[in-house]
Amino acid sequence: MIELSNKSKKQIHFVGICGTAMGSVASALKTQGHEVTGSDENVYPPMSTFLEEQGIEITRGYSEENLPKDADLIVIGNAISRGNPEAEAALDNKLLYQSLPETMKHFVLRGRRNLVVTGTHGKTTTTSILAWLLEYAKKKPSYMIGGIARNFGRGASFNDSEFTVLEGDEYDTAFFDKRSKFLHYLPEAVIINNIEFDHADIYDNLDQIKLSFQRLLNIVPRKGLALVNGDDKNCLDVAKKAPIPSTKIGFDPSNDIVINEVEYSGNSSRFNLNETTYEVPMSGEFNVRNAAMAVTVAKFSGIPVPLIQEGLKAFLGIARRQEVRGIVNDITVIDDFAHHPTALAQAITALKKQYQGSKLWAVFEPRSNTTRRAIFQNDLVRGLMDADEVLVSSIENSKGLSEDEMLNVSLLTKEIAYQGSHARECQNVAEIVDIISKEAQPGDVIGIFSNGGFDGIHEKLLEKLRSCQP
Repeated sequence: MIELSNKSKKQIHFVGICGTAMGSVASALKTQGHEVTGSDENVYPPMSTFLEEQGIEITRGYSEENLPKDADLIVIGNAISRGNPEAEAALDNKLLYQSLPETMKHFVLRGRRNLVVTGTHGKTTTTSILAWLLEYAKKKPSYMIGGIARNFGRGASFNDSEFTVLEGDEYDTAFFDKRSKFLHYLPEAVIINNIEFDHADIYDNLDQIKLSFQRLLNIVPRKGLALVNGDDKNCLDVAKKAPIPSTKIGFDPSNDIVINEVEYSGNSSRFNLNETTYEVPMSGEFNVRNAAMAVTVAKFSGIPVPLIQEGLKAFLGIARRQEVRGIVNDITVIDDFAHHPTALAQAITALKKQYQGSKLWAVFEPRSNTTRRAIFQNDLVRGLMDADEVLVSSIENSKGLSEDEMLNVSLLTKEIAYQGSHARECQNVAEIVDIISKEAQPGDVIGIFSNGGFDGIHEKLLEKLRSCQP
């Protein structure tokens, strides 16, 4: 059995190398002096270009012949399942294989100050803010973010910094490891933004999700920080069972750290944390909470308050988080990643506050493994009903779900309409684009909500609106 450390040169092969995190870790290991190769079905820029620039050989497609004969380790990505020829060859030949999180733990995270951001909502924003605050303070952190932070222009980077900032996902690690990814991240500090039911393809109920977060708090060291949302009952339940005291942060005065004196002004928000004032160039209560979490961990990491205040003001946001994709004929088209009912409700509330007096359209694609199911049939009504116009796309990919298991989009739109909004089911993107281009008026705001590409709806809609200009 080989010793897994970065002390000696290894031959490492990545199966599914072109994922953002996979490619970034592969590059870090190459920098450490290891021989790195990889394969993927989807080999295209910018990741393919980035890896080639690092001198990493990439093979398009999967084949047993891609595995180096003298490979010390096979890293198998989360998207890889049984039946993949390289994964099957690793099993058949009894090769040493690991998931990406395990590989990160052994080669990248051990001995570092790892700051892990978790929760059902707000992970990407909070991770991006925290990483930027450390970067602004010239700590040059490694980071792994589930989105593109505009201050960095990329989602992941690993170097020899003392600090690593990680978006911690409760989703499973690999086909051979059903533990949550974040359990591999060796956290010194953990943020739990909130806990709700999600990932219905992995978890049967909320208690299973809470157990996973409980296990995460079980590995925070005694001198570490467990920072939890003190306004969230599920977070409090998990914190009660933790082996170390948790620090509670929130709007309620009973919290250890209290968020108060909140003021919203256009695209920015001001707030106090225990009498110290901060300003973040984002709107909405949930973004204030995200920023407060990041500020608290930055202080724990030794960043002076004045630098945190300056850095927070200089935060540029994240792609696909209330991102304006274009304005045509005074109709604003906004892209947002929100797909969970709570995130939808929060995003719609923030947009209504930011664009007061405007008619707000909510265009929603039920695409995730959970929102395609009937589990959120009623919750999605509450998530979408505050928009003035609601368009929900039909579910194209049932992935083996029975009719009873699937979200009933027709019923959803009827129930939203019953609550007072105008709601319609649309068969495809072409129908959505046609409706909006004919009915939207100058001053309207179009919020498009999906955790995927949504068939390029943003550019298709903007192009159609341009063609309709007088």
